[in-house]
Amino acid sequence: MIKLNVLSLLEEKGRTKYWLYKQLGMSYQNFSKMVNNQTSSIKYENIEAICQLLECTPNELFIFTDDIQE
Repeated sequence: MIKLNVLSLLEEKGRTKYWLYKQLGMSYQNFSKMVNNQTSSIKYENIEAICQLLECTPNELFIFTDDIQE
């Protein structure tokens, strides 16, 4: 399963979820689902924005896990 690694990246950069939420300008409900890996899709523009804000690549933004979602 592919998961968004944004919480770890935020911690590494010394930033908060609230900071990222304000920078992205999306609804809090959609933002929360995205960062908590409760969504099945993420728009390319959001991936690009997160990578720019956190100065990372998509390879750093996503991780593979052995978790199986039911």
